[in-house]
Amino acid sequence: MGSFRGHALPGSFFCFMGLWWSTKYILKYACKKYKRTCYLGSKALFHRIEVLEGIIIIAMALSGMTWEQFVPGGPYLTLYDYKEGQWNQLLEWQHCTMYFFFGLLGVTIILCYMSRSLPVSLAKLMMSNAFFVEAFIFYNHTHGRDMLDIYVHQLLVLIIAVTGLLTFIDFMKSNIILELLQPSFILLQGTWFWQIGFVLYPPNGGPAWEPTDHDNIMFVTICFCWHYAFSLIVSGLNYVFVTWLVKFKLKRFCPSEIGLLKNAEREQELEEEM
Repeated sequence: MGSFRGHALPGSFFCFMGLWWSTKYILKYACKKYKRTCYLGSKALFHRIEVLEGIIIIAMALSGMTWEQFVPGGPYLTLYDYKEGQWNQLLEWQHCTMYFFFGLLGVTIILCYMSRSLPVSLAKLMMSNAFFVEAFIFYNHTHGRDMLDIYVHQLLVLIIAVTGLLTFIDFMKSNIILELLQPSFILLQGTWFWQIGFVLYPPNGGPAWEPTDHDNIMFVTICFCWHYAFSLIVSGLNYVFVTWLVKFKLKRFCPSEIGLLKNAEREQELEEEM
């Protein structure tokens, strides 16, 4: 991850998942609120989506781990260099550990929605666990670095810790406000990864930022607030668009005559409860 591409990769992952989770939670809420009983709002469809989501998360985690291990100059699965008598590129191993826990999240999601013996809420617990592990890793990631490097990573740890806390609270007691707020912080984490890449590793050979300049610290603080505002605006616009889509555009696809699907879902829910 010690490069611009190394920060752009997880940044792209978190931006994509933040937008996706925002859309999914809004779609579930809107379909329930406006009583859309067609296949687009059915429980069966969302179960299939959850399984696909788990597969995508696993693929992202594996690609991230592969990048960290086998990029030119990477550790190539060597944790300890016996010839040199020292650990081998532990920063890359930390990044792999982060990706590994998100891979476990993907596996948990698939198991929860394919096996009735596991509670669905277990996926949220595993998600909060993945974020807490990520926060712990990045908190111990910048020892001996420059002031600017430490500061941008401290802001990243703040984002991750808040995301993990929101996810854990949502696991304890599900709430639509938390479900809408959590993806905005995941999106913020993604855009901030990109910002770290631009600050520490300017692309196209651009001039590096002065790591000890206090003005740079002040600008990064302002920039962080802009990123936060951007994530909230995107989440708000996404809410307006998805709600409008469900309320007005799905009427033609969700006629009242197809209440059979709703009855079938109720029967399935009763079977699961029994």
